[in-house]
Amino acid sequence: MNLVLASQSASRRAMLDAAGVAHEAVAAQVDEATAKESLVAGGISARDLSDALAELKALKVSRLAPGALVLGCDSVVALDDGTLLDKPVSREDAAGHLRMMSGRHHDLYSAAVIAEGGHAVWRHVDRARMHVRRLSEDFIADYLDREWPAIGGCVGCYRMEGPGVQLFSRTEGSHFTILGMPMLPLLDYLRVRGVLTS
Repeated sequence: MNLVLASQSASRRAMLDAAGVAHEAVAAQVDEATAKESLVAGGISARDLSDALAELKALKVSRLAPGALVLGCDSVVALDDGTLLDKPVSREDAAGHLRMMSGRHHDLYSAAVIAEGGHAVWRHVDRARMHVRRLSEDFIADYLDREWPAIGGCVGCYRMEGPGVQLFSRTEGSHFTILGMPMLPLLDYLRVRGVLTS
């Protein structure tokens, strides 16, 4: 059975490639901003928001890929006061996010949903707690000189596989979750479905 990743995310593709999981990547083409706005207005939790957006992507592509298992993923960052951070829309916006995160912790929820035949058949949401050290204005400026605009598509303004690791004093949780996908539970399910050898 084929696995289709409903995303063009470079980090998620790299994780699947590194694990030896054959897949095809297809952009989900969903209006994520509108969906997120509607869900947040309804009072959804950060955890459930990541799950709902992952499902939205999986279902959209699943309807176009009959016979395939379609994997949708999403990550949501919630500050310690419950504030949700979106992907930064400009360098100035990214600097503002980094200032808000400085010296605080946030929760990063990474969700994965597999759809088959237009229906969700498996899901998993994992949480990592990220402790951001105090960031100086000089550090933020230097960091964005190196990382903008590459982090424009990254909620939380960091790529842990690159200079983003310098933001943190410590992290709690799976490294895969931090990179954007609960990989070990996903691999278990792919073995159950025969996509991978047990």
